[in-house]
Amino acid sequence: MTETPAGGAMGLRLPHKNLLAYYALQSLVLGPFFFVLLLPRFFQYRSLRYHLEAEGIAAEWGVLFRREISLGYSRIQDIHLASNLLERWLGLARIQVQTASGSSEAEMTIEGLPDAAAVRDWIYSRMRGASRRAPEGVERVDGADGAGAGAPDAVVAALLEVAGELRRVRELLADPSASAQPRRGP
Repeated sequence: MTETPAGGAMGLRLPHKNLLAYYALQSLVLGPFFFVLLLPRFFQYRSLRYHLEAEGIAAEWGVLFRREISLGYSRIQDIHLASNLLERWLGLARIQVQTASGSSEAEMTIEGLPDAAAVRDWIYSRMRGASRRAPEGVERVDGADGAGAGAPDAVVAALLEVAGELRRVRELLADPSASAQPRRGP
């Protein structure tokens, strides 16, 4: 699913159908008792929804016991992309979202995505704030990569004026005789 221009969000995401095949292959490890693992995983697959919105991400699943996790982009510390051999064979990957909760495990795992790298990059762009592009009509200063990059001309002019005033104050403090003489020109 692609980003919507109006809302700026990826919206509701459903897991790929290969996730159910992955769950079935995983449950075969239990041999004749594979239904013990397959049944809960089947219901998890059928009820799994991911919401990727402008404010944050959320995951919800469950039939008997509903579970929901919501994370604002400001809480996210790191994002990992993981896939084992079986997931790669099925064309799937997992996105593990970590917060500063003190747990060594991921706070949220988004699984069953065929385009996980694109979703991860989209979450990273929201997590880091606005894109590094300068807003329309504002020139980006070459070599600048920080908070001041692409600042409007009025802000730059105000900062230059403040720097000039500080320079004059420093000169006056360094040379007390200069304060007795009136200043001429800028």
